[in-house]
Amino acid sequence: MKYLILVPDGAGDEKVDQLGGKTPLEAADLNMTNQLAAKGMVGMVKTIPPGVAPGSDAANLSVMGYDPAVYLTGRSPLEAASIGINMSDTDVAFRTNIVTLTGEGDYEDLIITDHSSGDITTEEADQLIQAVNEKFADENIRFYTGVSYRHCMIVHNGSTDYELTPPHDVLTQKAGDHLPKGEGSDFITKMMKESYELLKDHPVNKDRIARGLNPANSLWIWGQGRKPSLSSFYDKYGITGTAISAVDLIKGIAICAGLNSVDVEGATGTLHTNFEGKAAAAIREYKDGKDFVYMHLEGPDECSHQGDLEGKIQCLESIDRKVLTPIVEYFRQAGEDFRVLIVPDHRTPLAIRTHSADPVPYVIYDSRKEQPEDRERQFNEKSGAKGQYMDSGFALADFFFEK
Repeated sequence: MKYLILVPDGAGDEKVDQLGGKTPLEAADLNMTNQLAAKGMVGMVKTIPPGVAPGSDAANLSVMGYDPAVYLTGRSPLEAASIGINMSDTDVAFRTNIVTLTGEGDYEDLIITDHSSGDITTEEADQLIQAVNEKFADENIRFYTGVSYRHCMIVHNGSTDYELTPPHDVLTQKAGDHLPKGEGSDFITKMMKESYELLKDHPVNKDRIARGLNPANSLWIWGQGRKPSLSSFYDKYGITGTAISAVDLIKGIAICAGLNSVDVEGATGTLHTNFEGKAAAAIREYKDGKDFVYMHLEGPDECSHQGDLEGKIQCLESIDRKVLTPIVEYFRQAGEDFRVLIVPDHRTPLAIRTHSADPVPYVIYDSRKEQPEDRERQFNEKSGAKGQYMDSGFALADFFFEK
């Protein structure tokens, strides 16, 4: 038996006027996805528990079968595990974005324009992180390069008692309205402000500006937490598995849960990722004996953060055509029994350009238990609302793995 969980990050949305009142999932041509839905089951699931911020950390833990209320210690520690950082019990990890600030005047007056600095390349970002370390690193603080705009700061014997804001939640707003708060947080604010003076004229950014790209001109620090401890995925479900994602957070969850993590060349976490390469990697994992693949595609979420309706629909269609279709065709040609769960980790509505805790639609298909075909069953919010409601992502995972 083979299992696939396909996560189009942030795919859930609201009705869009430009689409005649449809959501992106309703408007997109999702041929294979809706074939499976028509012979499977659809519904809605609340992946974000009450009182928990609707972040990808909580949502993906939930979809993978872990209760965020029990296992979530912060986003950055999971990303740190992916980068290969060996945290001590007293270390605190912080997600460190390199963002684009625009405008004139004091730092507080600058506008948070782009949380990803135009999807800066990892090679460019690494040069900036090296400059940041030369400026700020000491015996207690060090920065580590992640992927694209996503990086990590480790503070030895640090505190987590700060109020820090994700930059993608406050796009187009003034930096000064969202600076760190809490006792002892002044050192973070100081680094963020000084990083702007350090980075705005860096050769990497001069080159990006000359090419018409957004400069990566400031650190934005958030997502703090301590070393995580997840129970073994194999002990939970009795199956071996692999996670495939361009995002350090997902890789970190996989590593902490004892799953394999596969890097795919050209996987960017954007609309322009290597979709075909991800599908090929999944098929190789199944051929090598893995029971399960957690396939995470970041692109729809990034498009929503950028307010890119056309890109979001294009990304959803690429996931259906270039990722899901070849994997399902492999299962069928190999004569494998298989179960597929297609579910966003959370909604990222284009109207607000950030995450929402509202329930998301899901599809479960089982090749052994095909339902009578019903074309009204589709992978979207409207169809899902007519199906079975699940009150948590981890309950959905238990159901999917037939625990």
